Amino acid sequence: MNKNERRLPHTRHYSLHINIRFALEKMTKHKVTFRFETEPNRVVTVEARPGDTILDAAHDHDIHLNHNCGAVCACSTCQVYIEQGMDSLPEISDKEEDFIDRAINPRINSRLGCQCVITADIEVTIPDQSTIIGH
Repeated sequence: MNKNERRLPHTRHYSLHINIRFALEKMTKHKVTFRFETEPNRVVTVEARPGDTILDAAHDHDIHLNHNCGAVCACSTCQVYIEQGMDSLPEISDKEEDFIDRAINPRINSRLGCQCVITADIEVTIPDQSTIIGH
């Protein structure tokens, strides 16, 4: 076996990696519009990568949204209010619903940002984060 034959598997793997990366980058990005309960006139619209949650989109764009449990659906600190796009989100689980019941000021349109994978354009309001102890 010559030197080029030994490198071929690595080259194929690298080529496949580049093709997958290119395909993922070409997948449709969705817009997330953030509104803020404490700043009614502030509106921030960002693009979310495929597979991102609302929490991911917020943190990728330096938007403060608490997440004390590390995004594993074990608290309610990343609660958001879904203003538009609720139908495009995954169905709420019993576990998520239980934590929303424990959240500060839950509403009928409350969801946990860590559990909402973005599959379409969406608008959310971030509740007052100053009343939540966390990061």
